[in-house]
Order: sequence, then C-alpha cells, then structure tokens
Amino acid sequence: MIALGLPGEIPSAPGNLTMAPLALEQLYREEFGRILATLIRLLGDFDLAEEAAQEAFAAAVEQWPLEGPPRNPLAWIVGTARHKAIDLIRRHGRLNENRQEMLRLELENSADSATADMDGAVPDERLRLIFTCCHPALAADAQVALSLRTLCGLTTEEIARAFLVPAPTMAQRLVRAKRKIRTARIPYEIPPEDLLPERLEAVMAVIYLVFNEGYAATQGEALVRADLCVEGIRLGRMLCELIAANAEARGLLALMLLHDARRDARVGADGELVLLEDQDRGKWNRAQIRKGLELVESALRSGPAGPYAIQAALAAVHAQAARAADTDWREIEALYAYLLRIQPSPVIELNHAVAVAMANGPERGLELIDSIRARGELDDYQLMWAARADLLRRLGRWSEAADSYRAALVMVSAGPAQRFLERRLADVEARIR
Repeated sequence: MIALGLPGEIPSAPGNLTMAPLALEQLYREEFGRILATLIRLLGDFDLAEEAAQEAFAAAVEQWPLEGPPRNPLAWIVGTARHKAIDLIRRHGRLNENRQEMLRLELENSADSATADMDGAVPDERLRLIFTCCHPALAADAQVALSLRTLCGLTTEEIARAFLVPAPTMAQRLVRAKRKIRTARIPYEIPPEDLLPERLEAVMAVIYLVFNEGYAATQGEALVRADLCVEGIRLGRMLCELIAANAEARGLLALMLLHDARRDARVGADGELVLLEDQDRGKWNRAQIRKGLELVESALRSGPAGPYAIQAALAAVHAQAARAADTDWREIEALYAYLLRIQPSPVIELNHAVAVAMANGPERGLELIDSIRARGELDDYQLMWAARADLLRRLGRWSEAADSYRAALVMVSAGPAQRFLERRLADVEARIR
C-alpha cells in the first residue's frame, strides 16, 4: 500500500518519478477534486475514495510514460481507482462486511462505465459535496479545512496558511474531522434544500479560500494559479444559481470577478509581482468588472450588506479608479471601518490600518499596525510585517523597515512574493549605508 499523498502532489510509487508526464501532474493538480468527488459518490466512503484515488495516480505514474496517456484520462483514473478500491477492501480484511459493495463495484468497473460517470456527473457535484463536508456536526474550521483538503485540491500547508496555524496543527484537525465523519456515520449525500442555509457560511468560505489561493498562491514560483481562480468563480456562479435570492452569494461572486479582472496586470513580463498602484489598468478585464459592479449593486440593494458584499464594494472602488492616484481611499477606509464592525478580525483591522495610512498618512496607519503587533495576534502573518515595512519605508525609517522586511521574508514561501520583498529589503539596506 502506498502512503497517502496530499492533493496537489503526485504520490510516491515504485520507479522513477521523473518519468511522470507533465500532463499527469497537471491533471492531478487541477482535477483531483473532481475525481475524488466522483469516487466519494460511487464508493460512499471518504477514506476509501481518497486512498483509491492516490493508488490510481501512482499506477498512472508507472504506466503512462511506457504506454502513453489514455484517450480519456479522467475516466482511466476513476476506473482504475475502482479496481484499487476492491483491492483495498480485500487488503484491509473487510471482504465480508463489504461483499455487496464489492459486487456492485465489480459490475460497474469498466472503462465505459467510468467514462459515463465523468461525463454524466451532476454539474454541481463538487459544490454539493462541499455542502456535505460542511456538516454542522463538524467544527466550523474543520468543515472548511476538510472541504479545501479533499475536494478542492489544496495541500495541508496551503490550508494552514489560510487559517494562520502551523501545518501539524491543521493536519491533526483534518484527522479528527475524518474520524468524526466515520464514527458519527455522517452520510455523503446531497443535503435537502432546507438544510442548505445552515451550511452556507462555511461553503462560501471554502469557495473564497480556493479562489484566494489561486489569486495569491502561497507556494511555488507562480504568483497566480489560474485553475483555482477559475474553479472558485465557477463554484461561485453555481452557488448563485442554487440560492439565487441570497445577496451574500452575489457579493462573493462579485468580489472574485473584480479581483480576477486584474489577474493579467498583476504579473509583469518577467513573471514578477506588480503592485496594484503600478499595474497597467488597460490590461484589466473590463467585461468582468462590469459584471462584478452589477452584482455589487444588486447585493447592496438587497438589504443590510454582509462581509462579502462589503469586500466586493471595496474591490469596486479600486476597479472604478482610472488611475491609482484617483483611488478614493477615504471611501475605502470607511468601508473597512464598517467591515471591522460587522466582522471583527485582526486581518481586517490590518487592512483598515493600511487604508487609514493611504487616506491620512503613513504615521497614523503605522500606529494602528503597531497596536495590532503589540497584541501578538499577527506575528506569524507575513503581510502584517510587509505592510509595516512599507509604511516605515515611506517614512524614511530605513533600519526599522529593513527589520520588518526581514521578518516578512522568514514567513513567505512563494517565489514572486519572496523576490519582491528581497528587492525592497535591498533598497532600504542601501539607504542605511
């Protein structure tokens, strides 16, 4: 039995891993969630589905370089995973209790059947499985983490960064969530319509975290992972269709569209990070901006604005500024102040401090950031140190700025962000001398 790998990482297998074709690595990264969602539906068992999927990919690593990729890679993986599931049942000594399930699997287990499963799956199957993972019997953070880990292809490390906790802590939360599902016999099924609202907050958090990991990747050399941006927006659209009357769902979709509209301008020709103030706004996707603004207006008209609608309104202020100098920072500061009242958190407090600095000068913003730092709540959050460093740089306090840039660099693992901070650090160090 191979060890379970993490979504987003090709699992180990006998032989030379360097022979795994790039197409297979891309398939694993982009389609693991869809494959696992299908297997959970077919097998009815969380752990069995994940382990079978990992073994199917390990088989592909061995076979595809020698035999060539199959005509329908997704169907091949699902079909192979079914065979592996039967082997795993036998291997774990569960033959008698699973005899009926095995017979069903053996009858269905053919390439044609697997193709039908992938091509004929319910269009919103992953979205509905996210609803299933967000069962109220699980702790709120475990609901979101489990959905991101299993159905959306994020690694434990990526999820830990989103929650601002160490990776081992997040790994333990995931283990406990799986155990709870098994012992409580939580069913893998589409919840009835009347149970959707109680899971909505966690579902929206999952969708936005998937998008956010694509928009600002926390690991690797790529600043943007377009596949996760597209997936987050796709799930957001489907959520709006599922609960059309919900203003916050429209706010969430608007927020993602407005951010994603800047995607092409965020990366320079050299692949490096381009700050919002330096972006070529001619590269912004105006069609997405128009749709996002329409959704923002609709969400705000529907009643008291929720957190996603307010964040979308913030993104709309930036989208409507023809030049960076035209940005209405006083409106942004007021929106963050309102957001902080309805959803208080250290991260929103940090964003508000930056807006205050832009509207009223870096000294006032730095005071607010240092009050957050004094509480120790964001000591492990590299954006707090980067924001503090930037304000110190603007004030000409070069030595202090250098210290904060160094603190931020300790915590960053994505190549483009690391190189940007290194350039800023070199600049302020040169001024010290």
